[in-house]
Amino acid sequence: MALDQSALLDLLESLKAADADDVIRHALQAVLQALIEAEATAVIGAAPHQRSDQRTTHRNGYRDRLLTTAAGDLARGVHPQRR
Repeated sequence: MALDQSALLDLLESLKAADADDVIRHALQAVLQALIEAEATAVIGAAPHQRSDQRTTHRNGYRDRLLTTAAGDLARGVHPQRR
């Protein structure tokens, strides 16, 4: 997910104005979702919307999951896969 410069500046301003706990929670959510996406791509054998001969299964939407951490509760979207 690449952001243009104006989006990055907006994000920086919102992070400066936010509570430190909210900043940590937001950063942790972004990192965890990126890890979930990377793992799903590795298991499936293709990125979202990508055709591949190595594809082993398909993404099937998202299921919401709640992860409780020291930084607070984090809602994440997890891909169920189907064959």
